[in-house]
Amino acid sequence: MCSIAGIADFHNTESLSKDILMKMGATMKMRGPDDTDISENSFSVLHHNRLAVMDVENGHQPMTLIHEGFSYTIVYNGEIYNADDLRYEFEKKGFSFNTSCDTEVVLTAYIVYGEKAPEYLNGIFAFAVSDEKEKKLFFARDRFGVKPFFYAVSESTFIFASEIKALLCHPEITTKVNREGLWQLLFLSPCKISGSGIFRDIKELMPAHSGSFTENGLKIKPYWHLTAEPFTESRSEATEHTRYLLEDAICRQLKSDVPLCTFLSGGLDSSVITAVAAKEYAKNKEKISTYSFEYEDNKDNFEKSLFQPQSDDEYAIFMAEFLGTDHSVLTAPTGLVASSLLNATVARDIPGQADIDSSLYYFCRQVKKKHTVALSGECSDEIFGGYPWFYRKEMLESGFFPWIHSPFTRINLFRDSFTKKEEGFRFMQEVYKKSIDGVPLLDSDSEEDKTARIATVLSTGYFMTSLLERKDRMSMASGLEIRVPFADHRILEYIYNVPWKIKFENNVEKSLLRNAMKDYLPLEIYGRKKSPYPKTHNPLYEKIVTSMLRYRLKKGGILTEVLDDNMLKELMTEENVTWFGQLMGKPQLIAWLIQFDYWADYYGVSFSL
Repeated sequence: MCSIAGIADFHNTESLSKDILMKMGATMKMRGPDDTDISENSFSVLHHNRLAVMDVENGHQPMTLIHEGFSYTIVYNGEIYNADDLRYEFEKKGFSFNTSCDTEVVLTAYIVYGEKAPEYLNGIFAFAVSDEKEKKLFFARDRFGVKPFFYAVSESTFIFASEIKALLCHPEITTKVNREGLWQLLFLSPCKISGSGIFRDIKELMPAHSGSFTENGLKIKPYWHLTAEPFTESRSEATEHTRYLLEDAICRQLKSDVPLCTFLSGGLDSSVITAVAAKEYAKNKEKISTYSFEYEDNKDNFEKSLFQPQSDDEYAIFMAEFLGTDHSVLTAPTGLVASSLLNATVARDIPGQADIDSSLYYFCRQVKKKHTVALSGECSDEIFGGYPWFYRKEMLESGFFPWIHSPFTRINLFRDSFTKKEEGFRFMQEVYKKSIDGVPLLDSDSEEDKTARIATVLSTGYFMTSLLERKDRMSMASGLEIRVPFADHRILEYIYNVPWKIKFENNVEKSLLRNAMKDYLPLEIYGRKKSPYPKTHNPLYEKIVTSMLRYRLKKGGILTEVLDDNMLKELMTEENVTWFGQLMGKPQLIAWLIQFDYWADYYGVSFSL
């Protein structure tokens, strides 16, 4: 993986500042510690930081190819899993390749297919191509938004980067946050509205979208969308089809010229990925490396709940022994989980998921000591229906995003003169309604299938993109590339149209996934209930973050100006609250307030309300 950035302008060449671009790129050096370079032409300057994964010696970027006398230059971040297939097709068309890296394949795909190139790519990617023949900058992002792409337009100038912090280095981009951005932070975050950069001047290229910037301005359009199709296969055919797609996706993502591992929690999803990977490694008489994550003193303080019925640690070790992997258990010290909240905020550029972010930030730094690439189990629950809101009626009929248990819990901590919370709630309800209205359905769908489709679109469009953003920022802050095999668009396209009665057979979540991969799994894992990414249960954590929050309040800052003192006191005396997803309780809400305060201070945020 890498970072990309660039500036394009067809009317004012003075805006093509290499000095500014270098400053932008320097903020993202951690994403690509192995190489840095810049390229320029008459209408654009492009910057790249490289994390070398494929063809380490020859994959330098920006990369330029000359075709029929015209120059094409790319900056690219990602991995293309059908690169070998495409290279073979292009060679039949007469193209030759100077490298074995997928960057050259992506650039050749653009030369061959033009703006349709993203349609042919299977992978995770964000890239931009400076096309001297057509005099335009073309850019695109993968279908699920695994890799980031943010941009801004200032008069005749188009500016883009992998991360928000880079764009904020540009003198024309302010750190102002308007009311819509604030409402997203207080009602919806760590999710956000697709296309929003939270900051007023910054937008996000939506997943499955591409765009072009020319002398006539900016044009953006979708190149892929989910469709509802009649399902014609039997249950057994669905099982075999699913198995093939999963095996193919996982095996394609095992290719790497640097050390690769998997994250193994002992849950269904990570076990499936690791089992397939271990089988492939065994063909070459090799062991795959695996990691599981724990927290200091969690064994003594774990309490089961509806959302986290079991602790992961014993299952991870069991599965590692079952597969014969080279396994390591990483334990996060409570103090470091708390102190890393600030680094995690900067890595994400917005207040995120408190210790769910900071712990992953810590774990990724430990994994990076030995490995550069990891495979992880994100996206399975959103695609196969693993969350309670796929089947718990009261969650699906709340009229609001179902993973947000109490929409006002967080925003009530702030003064209404700052938030205008009722107006904000109506705004977010409209966003929710539009999301529901856009779900692809068939007239022949049963009520349970309609519900499942709605839950899938909501989950993949909001919840999943938030988790993918977290994974990208926390891992790339250490120069660690994380691949997510379940985020293969072929899997979602197929599973979306499988009837719910097959996906939830015998009222068991993700039955289709379990049945498809049954031969890979011991019974203890095959039948295990879902358990999400672990959090700390150590009461010391709440004590530490409470002390941190009091320090920041005493120091002064945005929180002292906008918090409701009475509501804050009430929070501090509460036994617990659950306000987001499956893990966010009172300690996480306190930690989120710390992140919000630090973010506003660090970025010099001003609220344009």
